[in-house]
Amino acid sequence: MPRPSFYQEEYYPSPMRHTWTEFQNNHVALAGLWCLAFFILAAFIGPMLVPYGPLQQNTDMLLLPPAWDINGEISHLFGTDSLGRDLLSRVIHGCRITLGSSVVLVLIAMLVGCSIGAYAGMSRGLRASVINHLLDAIMAIPTLLIAIIIVAILGTGLLNSMWAITLALIPQFIHQTRDLVRREFQKEYIVAARLDGASNQRLLMRDVLPNMVEVLVVQATMALSVAILDISALGFLNLGAQSPSPELGAMLSESLDTAYAAPWSVALPGAAIFLMVLSINLVGDGLRTALKKRLLQ
Repeated sequence: MPRPSFYQEEYYPSPMRHTWTEFQNNHVALAGLWCLAFFILAAFIGPMLVPYGPLQQNTDMLLLPPAWDINGEISHLFGTDSLGRDLLSRVIHGCRITLGSSVVLVLIAMLVGCSIGAYAGMSRGLRASVINHLLDAIMAIPTLLIAIIIVAILGTGLLNSMWAITLALIPQFIHQTRDLVRREFQKEYIVAARLDGASNQRLLMRDVLPNMVEVLVVQATMALSVAILDISALGFLNLGAQSPSPELGAMLSESLDTAYAAPWSVALPGAAIFLMVLSINLVGDGLRTALKKRLLQ
């Protein structure tokens, strides 16, 4: 039996708990989180549940409309494409390729960018000036253009496009981390720790980085939406994933020839990309708003 408390104590939630509470109050962002969770679940579990393979062809079911059309069949819920391949299976596998590869490259870009950004934030003098000018020049170029240039050098393919987008996203994380580290190192608790003899490396690992986690998560969600758009754009331009790969951008490019006869073959992959990017942006905006409200209180 718990001991009774005779003193009224105030409850102070942790920063993560406070941010989550503020995030829950934003119903639009919460709906985006549920939509994103659905896509993640479909990407990892969906391929094991679909009845057809993404490359399985059925010449008797060419350009079959979706099941809700009067000429559709329930055996192919989203219909089929010009080669008789089931669109539901291809869209689910496409979500796994597009979303999964985007998550991987964002994690790599965040790890490399945060490491370089932390070094740049602690640097002074000529090194800091060179890094700042290089970042300003690179940040002025759109990430998709950088990715196209890198793909033109490395060659086409999904793996090369992933490397290209990773290299294009790294400067964003460097810029964000550098500014955060500089602001944190100017605060009073860092100055007090320095007076006690703490080194820069110890301050960075023990004090600065834990205070940067929430901001970096917000930056990662925004970078994830950019990565999805860039992978889909490179696949659409035949610079990324190549046909017959069920990547969503490559599916859009492949379906353009039959867009008038089978508009669902273009609309369904496009809707998947749109909903994924929208849900990620809603989550990122909700996290940014929740973090701002917590810092203002």
